[in-house]
Parts: sequence; structure tokens; C-alpha cells
Amino acid sequence: MSGMSEMNVRPDPDKEMVAIADYIMDYEISSTEAYETARYCLMDALGCGMLALSFPECAKHLGPLVAGTVVPHGARVPGTQFELDPVKAAFDIGCIIRWLDYNDTWLAAEWGHPSDNLGAILAVADHLSRKNLAQGRAPLTIKDVLTCLIKAYEIQGCLALENSFNQVGLDHVVLVKVASTAVVTRLLGGSREQVIDALSHAWVDGQSLRTYRHAPNTGSRKSWAAADATSRAVRLALLTLRGEMGCPGALSAPKWGFYDVSFGGKAFGMQRPYGSYVVENVLFKISYPAEFHAQTAVEAAVALHPQVAGRLGEIRKVTITTHQSAIRIISKTGSLYNSADRDHCLQYMTAVGLIFGNLTAADYSDDVAADPRIDPLRDKIEVVEDLRYSREYYEPVKRSIANAVQVFFHDGSCTDRIEIEYPLGHRRRRAEGLPFLQKKFRRNLLKRLPPTQTDNIIKLFQNPVVLDKTPVQEFISLFTI
Repeated sequence: MSGMSEMNVRPDPDKEMVAIADYIMDYEISSTEAYETARYCLMDALGCGMLALSFPECAKHLGPLVAGTVVPHGARVPGTQFELDPVKAAFDIGCIIRWLDYNDTWLAAEWGHPSDNLGAILAVADHLSRKNLAQGRAPLTIKDVLTCLIKAYEIQGCLALENSFNQVGLDHVVLVKVASTAVVTRLLGGSREQVIDALSHAWVDGQSLRTYRHAPNTGSRKSWAAADATSRAVRLALLTLRGEMGCPGALSAPKWGFYDVSFGGKAFGMQRPYGSYVVENVLFKISYPAEFHAQTAVEAAVALHPQVAGRLGEIRKVTITTHQSAIRIISKTGSLYNSADRDHCLQYMTAVGLIFGNLTAADYSDDVAADPRIDPLRDKIEVVEDLRYSREYYEPVKRSIANAVQVFFHDGSCTDRIEIEYPLGHRRRRAEGLPFLQKKFRRNLLKRLPPTQTDNIIKLFQNPVVLDKTPVQEFISLFTI
């Protein structure tokens, strides 16, 4: 029987974790564009959070786990009066940023929303800054936050370029947990070895299934799943800094490692080294709070609204020409049971755009969904794939998210075929989109904050030099109500 024993030789840490730790510890970000875009990412994410606080289904998740809990130097949740331990604060901040599916996006072999990582980054940075001040040390600045943001985006996004977690049934929030774990372990003062140890625990953890994102089980968990991941990242970082040992072969261990258990025995492929590519190419959701693969379809539908608004009863069919990822994720027919179901339905979002000439977060509510025009129009929608769209979705120099919409009537006539390959939030339309992104920010802030407070925040974002030097605790105070 001795021949059946396993050789107990502790391995060197997996090279994938070492590469992340080296990046976190040593890489100096020199890209002006990266920091400029990161400021817009921070701005947009917090605006999305302010808007989400208007929705009771989001707000019910916020606050201490035990009512009345007092946390010395607690991390604050923007738009609220909560001061929480950084683990719960990371959940709450991540929850409000992500709730409406309106924050920035990354599309590749895997999808995701890199600003989800701000749940961990802001919670830890505010807590550390308040603690440092109490102990007579300097607080962190927003420049520190932006550096963490850029690196978290890069880790999540580069791992997503060549590695499809959805293909093996895992949700993309695993990458939020991994990226957040790396940056906050370093932010908390962790060494290179501790970053690797903390990362190993992020990979060893059981990972979320995508069940809650897909028919017939789509539900509101998809709106707080990333918050859970970013919160777990803070917990793993704190455990590691208390001396918890790591698992150096977390990915590669035969039979028991992540690759063999959860990734079909395949190691990660990496398209490029870590730098600042992801934040520079991130996608902003500017026009519509819609799952990003549908952004251009909704834009096309809204453009067609004047041609169809008075002829809804005459429509024979609507054709959406799209890419394979949209078909896999958000194309669905049949009953839609909740708002989370609707904001991940390509046909619903397109129908609303055609009927109303717009799409807002409120349009996913039960009241709007009960409009008798929507479901009959959904039933007339056909979805077809364009192989070029699918191919160019993955091409690094294009990274398109193309859709085309055309409406056909019973009398044989049809509308124009509106094709949009790049949404307003794409890097190729950045100059066009930024003024609208700033308007979105003001509009979202005013949903939660008074006009004077809103103006002060906007003035700060308009002065990058001052913003970068602003202590984190002062910055968060601007969002306190």
C-alpha cells in the first residue's frame, strides 16, 4: 500500500500568482491616460452607487450585520451614514456600485465589471486613512486609490482576455475576488509573499456558479455577487496579514488544484503582461443601464423609435443581428420573472427601446413590464448571429460589441437597418462619450445628494491635481449624508 501514498513535497508558488504579486509590488504606472481614465472610472462608479440607493431592493442589503454595531475608525459607505468594518463596508460599497448593472465593463473571453473592485479598495483605504490619522500618521490619498484601481482592473481584465470561466460554469466574480485580494493585501501593508498567500486562498475558495445569471434562475443575486466577492477579498487579506499560511499549489496541484477541479485541467493562457491596458480600454455604460452586450442594440432601437412608434400593431418581425456572446448570455424568450431577468434579456431591452425611445433603470420594474405592448413585441423578435461581429468582438485592435436592428411590417415595408458596432462608452468613442458620462454623474449624484454637495464633488473631479492629493477620508466625507 505504500506505493499509493502521495509525495509530500511542498511546491514553489504557482507562477500565475507570482506574476500578480510581482506586478502589485513592483510595477510603476507611468501612463497618463491610465490615471485620467481611472478618475472617470471612480467618478462613474460612485455615481452608479448614488443612483442605486434609490432602490429599496438594494438598500435593504446595507448596514451592519448586527444593528447598532460601532466600529472604531470604520469605513464609510458613500451616500449613507453607515460606518462599518471594512469587510462589510466592502460588501455595501460593491453592492451599490454594481446593483443597477450601470458601472463600467470589460468584455473578452470572460466578462465582468472592473469597478466592482472599488468595494474593497475604498473600504480599506477609508478605514486605513482614518486609523492613520488617529495614530498621527499620514492618510492615503486618492492617487493611492487610483493606483489600486488601475492594478485591480489590469489583473481582472488580463485574466479575462484568454480564459473563459463562464464556459466551465463559474461566474466572473472570481476575478473580482482575485484582483481585490491582491491589491488590498498590498494596501494593508502585506509583503510579496503575503500577496501570494492571500491570492492562493482566493483560488482555493469555492467559486460562485453562474446559475443566478441565466434562465430559468436569473435573480437579484447577480446584483450583489460581486459585492460578496470584494468583501471576501478583504477578509482573506486580513486573515493572511494575521499570519495565515498559503497554499502555494492552489492552481496547479494535481487532482486537488483549481485547474484540475474547476478548469478542465487547463492552465490559464495570458495574452499580454500586466500593465495598464485594461483601464485604458474599459467600456463605460453611458447611455443605458443595460447588460453591455445589448448596449448597441438598445442604441439602434432608440434610433428606430420614430419609425415604429406609431406602427407597433403593424410589425411582423424584428431582427436583431448580434454576436455570439450576446446570444449566449442575454438572448431569452418566455416569461421574465423579475427586474434582474429583464435587464439580462436582449429582446426585452430592445423592445423597450423601440416602444419608448429610451431605456432607464425604472423600465425593468414590474409596473413597466406589465405594459401590454412589450411582450407581444418580444415575441416577434428574432436573434441571429453575424460571424464577423463574433470574430471582431475578440480582436484586440477592434473589440467591437456590434448589434444591428431592423423592423419589418405586414405590408412588406421595413425600417432602415441600424448597425452600431461600438457603443458610446467604447474607447473608440471616448471623446464623444465623456461629456455624456459627466452628465450621467451629475444626474446620478442629484438622486441622492443636495445640489451644493453635488457641485463640490464635481468641482473636485474637474481638478485632477487637487483630486489626486485629496486624503481618502476627506473624499469619502463629501459623499456622507
